[in-house]
Amino acid sequence: MRSHARWLLPALPLGFLVVLLVVPVVRLLAEGLGSGGLAGTEPVGWLDVWRDGYLRGRIVWSFAQACITCALALALGLPVAWVLARREFVGRTLVLRLLMLPFVVPTLVAALGVLALWGPRGLLGAALAEAGIDLVDTPWLLLYGNLFFNLCLVVRAGVEALERVSAQRVAAARTLGATPWRAFWRVEWPTILPGLASALCLVFLYCFAGFGLALILGGQRYATAEVEIYTLVAHELELGRASVLAVWMLGLTGAVALTYAWLEKRLAAPGRVVPVARQRPRGPCQWAAVVAALGVLFVVCAAPLLAIVWRAALAFWVGQGAEVLFRPETQDAVWNTLRFSVAALTLATALGITHALAVRSLDATALRRGASGVSGGLALFWRAAAFLPFVVSPVTVAFGLLLLYPDLTSSLALLLGAYALLAYPFVAKSLAGALDSLPSSYAQAAASLGATPWRVAWRVTLPLVAPALRRGMAFAAATTLGEFAVTLFLSRPEWTTLTTLIYQHLGRPGAANLDAALVLSCLLMALALGAFMLIEGPAQKDHPPHA
Repeated sequence: MRSHARWLLPALPLGFLVVLLVVPVVRLLAEGLGSGGLAGTEPVGWLDVWRDGYLRGRIVWSFAQACITCALALALGLPVAWVLARREFVGRTLVLRLLMLPFVVPTLVAALGVLALWGPRGLLGAALAEAGIDLVDTPWLLLYGNLFFNLCLVVRAGVEALERVSAQRVAAARTLGATPWRAFWRVEWPTILPGLASALCLVFLYCFAGFGLALILGGQRYATAEVEIYTLVAHELELGRASVLAVWMLGLTGAVALTYAWLEKRLAAPGRVVPVARQRPRGPCQWAAVVAALGVLFVVCAAPLLAIVWRAALAFWVGQGAEVLFRPETQDAVWNTLRFSVAALTLATALGITHALAVRSLDATALRRGASGVSGGLALFWRAAAFLPFVVSPVTVAFGLLLLYPDLTSSLALLLGAYALLAYPFVAKSLAGALDSLPSSYAQAAASLGATPWRVAWRVTLPLVAPALRRGMAFAAATTLGEFAVTLFLSRPEWTTLTTLIYQHLGRPGAANLDAALVLSCLLMALALGAFMLIEGPAQKDHPPHA
């Protein structure tokens, strides 16, 4: 019975992935690599995307803006990461915790924050507009929005990588006469390069397959291929061309994802090293470096959020912002957002827990039978399966579901299932990592004292992995609250959420609609941050600095 239960454990997440991800993607591949035409549409060849100058330009720009963002994130993020990893100052722990903020903020809120800061009526954009500088219809807004989301990812990866640098090796290099700059390039850089490369692959994936930021900030001229897929489906009904374009985007995204997986495999678990001790800044130059690092984080990551709060406060007290909150459509959108998120989070948590437990079970089986056998391959495959919803963009997921289940596109179950599909990998990855680091001796000691497996799980395992589980659930909750792309494809008018209501206000002319969008964005941000902090719980104390 235990053997059967071990194989039945992955049944729920496996079936979920097959029905809502694998089969829709296969249907999309068949449509794009087949004739390329649907019933009543003109057939489209799979190379026609590259023959069409307009679509080719969309793909090239998607690739270019992702590469530019990676370069900017590395140029700005590495110095900031070095300062946070090597200097100890008051507020450092808070800064490290606030680096999680962009991951929690919904995409649409970030886009509104960029407009509130740099748009024609923004805090800084208005002054630029008076000087004759208009940032609308330029790539600057999209690149800045990309940096808002991804700079913190590079900084966190850099801090973690720099903390794996051996202090003995750096000290030996300095003893042999190497300058600090030469010691960095010859000792520290080779150590942190794999971690930074892995983070930059993720940055590229997020930007290349991004939708919400490009839809709001890219405009007609700098829209990405994902936005073009949505336009072809929703506005032009060119499903054949959209299918072919989606297949090419899926292939390019998959190639980058394979590169990321290869880099992750090369990142062998480091042995225990004594990291370089953090030191308090001494002298004006070191303090200037700290101030500059905090200034970069403020300008890129904090300023858009503060701008949206300021503009929303002005609209609330001076304009008609307060009236927006009491409209029936707003109350319905809030109710839909909350109930959809709770239902999707419940399903995502169940899927993530079963997925992580299946990984643990398959790893144990592989360990007993030999990691190089079939069991080892299954364990590795199932561990990697949690990344599938990250590899396939939400636009591709929604389009595949639209093609495969046309009669169910008005089904609430399909919408909630798509929400859970995009959210559950956070729970699965976080819990699986916690289970991997859990010493087996704890459970063995409890079992030797007569505890049943269920009692061991409840009294030993769960308290130890609870922080990781809460962290994964917090990110999953933020994902479901701010999901935008899937909602545009699969939602009905009576299922309007805060994200779609904000988008509707942005599509209407007039300053009053922009103020309403800003107020609703501030409300959505408050809900996302509140859910994250409520689920994750109190912050863990940071490790004390080295002597």
